[in-house]
Amino acid sequence: MPEMPKERAMTEATGNGIISIPSSHSVDSAVEKLQGILNGAGVKIFALIDHSGEAEKAGMKMRNTKLLIFGNPKGGTPLMLASPTAALDLPLKILVWEDADGKVWLTYNSVEYTRQRHGLTSELAANIAVIDKIAAKAAD
Repeated sequence: MPEMPKERAMTEATGNGIISIPSSHSVDSAVEKLQGILNGAGVKIFALIDHSGEAEKAGMKMRNTKLLIFGNPKGGTPLMLASPTAALDLPLKILVWEDADGKVWLTYNSVEYTRQRHGLTSELAANIAVIDKIAAKAAD
């Protein structure tokens, strides 16, 4: 089996359109909290991908890592109509993962990154700006 690459150090601001905020919860608790927030707001959860669980099934070790994919077609569809490539980044996603020190992070694409990447107006980008509040609430 090939040698696993070494994990790079995590910082809150990576400068490449990725936002990572520390969580005061375990991965599973943060995912549960995130699901509760989304369900309470009537936001559709499209999928929960258990990367670490799938790695284990493949005979590999990976720290607890889960990706939640969610959205609201009324908010996201106008972005995709304006720029079909926005569908690459929609529905929204939040990665909940544990680093080498046992710290849990919530990581997602910044709204500004998505806006610039797809040439969207600020008005349209406002449709997905709720991700910042959702992530902060789930991390707390």
